[in-house]
Amino acid sequence: MTSPSHSVCVFCGSRAGARPAYLRAAHETGVGLAERGWQLVYGAGDVGLMGEVARAAQAAGGRTFGVIPEHLFPREVGKRDLSTFVVTETMHERKKVMFMNCDAIVVLPGGAGSLDEFFEVLTWRQIGLHEKPIIVLNTEGYWDPLIATIERIIAEGFAAPSLREFVSVAADVPALMARLEAAFSA
Repeated sequence: MTSPSHSVCVFCGSRAGARPAYLRAAHETGVGLAERGWQLVYGAGDVGLMGEVARAAQAAGGRTFGVIPEHLFPREVGKRDLSTFVVTETMHERKKVMFMNCDAIVVLPGGAGSLDEFFEVLTWRQIGLHEKPIIVLNTEGYWDPLIATIERIIAEGFAAPSLREFVSVAADVPALMARLEAAFSA
């Protein structure tokens, strides 16, 4: 297997969510990354959207780089058959390893953990620690409240308008792949 041209960190739910569209989008994301020769970097779970994106990437011949903290191994069913599998001691270490091994960040639907991961990389971008693209996949409008919250933060004076420039929103997987292609060709 050749080395990937780029690596994309995908933050997403360890649950499937309430709508079938979320699993479809995770599957399409995994396939899309693999078809372009991009490595998936993710939380190493074999459950929920995490498991779906990884299985889809693997089935399409893609490289997978998973990072899981020791204490979540049983809960998230650590997926050991990845191209690269890393076990960390803490959640913070997990996020750091994932971030250090990617060229772009994608956020699929998810819960509190996905929000934590998103806001950490957004904050790092805001304070100038990186310039990696951050793209939110807004499947069926799932992230509309998050996007509205960012706008509210700006409107209320708690962030500069430049904050909105650090996050790109894609309505579907084809738009997500187009944004990644544009970012990688820039």
